Amino acid sequence: MVVDIKQKSRFNLQPINQRVSVTFNYGVYFTQNLFELKNPTLAQVITADGETKPKKIVAVIDAGILQFQPELVKQLVAYIQFYAEILALAAQPMIISGGEAAKNDPTLLEQIHQLIEAAGLCRHSYVLAIGGGAVLDLVGYAAATAHRGIRLIRIPTTVLAQNDSGVGVKNGINAFGKKNFLGTFAPPYAVINDSAFLTTLDDRDWRSGIAEAIKVALIKDAKFFDFIHSHTTALGRRDMETMQQIVYRCAQLHLEHIANSGDAFEMGSSRPLDFGHWAAHKLEHLTNYRLRHGEAVAIGIALDSTYSYLLGLLDCSDWQRIMNTLSALGFTLYVPELAQKLSQPEHPDCLFRGLTEFREHLGGELTLTLLQGIGKTIEVHKVDLSLYRQAISLLCEFYNTSWEELQ
Repeated sequence: MVVDIKQKSRFNLQPINQRVSVTFNYGVYFTQNLFELKNPTLAQVITADGETKPKKIVAVIDAGILQFQPELVKQLVAYIQFYAEILALAAQPMIISGGEAAKNDPTLLEQIHQLIEAAGLCRHSYVLAIGGGAVLDLVGYAAATAHRGIRLIRIPTTVLAQNDSGVGVKNGINAFGKKNFLGTFAPPYAVINDSAFLTTLDDRDWRSGIAEAIKVALIKDAKFFDFIHSHTTALGRRDMETMQQIVYRCAQLHLEHIANSGDAFEMGSSRPLDFGHWAAHKLEHLTNYRLRHGEAVAIGIALDSTYSYLLGLLDCSDWQRIMNTLSALGFTLYVPELAQKLSQPEHPDCLFRGLTEFREHLGGELTLTLLQGIGKTIEVHKVDLSLYRQAISLLCEFYNTSWEELQ
């Protein structure tokens, strides 16, 4: 039977057009030594909801932090007991392994859901996520999907999480060999950045977070890039005041984009904040996450900056400043996985497969952000793979420091 789709409904019912507008408000706070008893930040954040009875809380903590702060769990428990009129610990803190492995293990998601259920949390309860970006992504996804959303307070412990992933609206885990295949757009209740956590980072994690600051500076703020460029020595010697300025400005630029871009939940095909990320996400997978996210982002920035230069969009002096800044900070800008299977763009082990996966993740047509100058971008919808191969060759020629030399 053939149905005439032009035929009117016999009831002549018109569509109901629904429009829902929702405003999200959340604060990003900056403090030091959050769980000292005389630091009221966390208690004040929670009492700001105006509700009077003590709030149920569970905490999920990145195990990596405890290597450097073994008293953290004890401090957290003591803090909640000190503010017992406001806070109530509903279960013992859960300790989970951090790093990208946390996002690759679906059993961890189930364990967090079980913790939330057993603790009797509701939508007026709180989940504290304390850790690096991967743990925040996982715990955020669990909180967003339990009861369709439990209040999440992120307490990022790395540079990368404090200036980028921890302040945004995305949560997710990896699946089917693809980064963030499962996830939600769910703003946190609050984010609390404690600079004391940054003192415990190793040099790789200290450096990794700077890559996201360079990224947002390149696409949003030339003066910010100048600041990073002129403070590479200070960052190399781990000057905390400089790092705090970097974290603050980077977080500010990310939040301004989320609020004002008109596409906070990425309904379109454009994602300028992911400059350099199509390659970074693929490189993380190709290296079995030997690369930290920020290290992969640095390579992705170098690759797309070089491609922009070869395409005639970016002048040589700007390109050199970008590459010199990345190098001065100690980033490795070439790994062998960049060059494997380049003649087979759709091969799962080819970097260029990352272009397809990037488009699939967003939907719509391929949209990449490239540089026309420092602080000036352009979106393109097609790429010249031969020029990308040339860009990879340039990275190999000039920046081929073997991975073993960095260990």
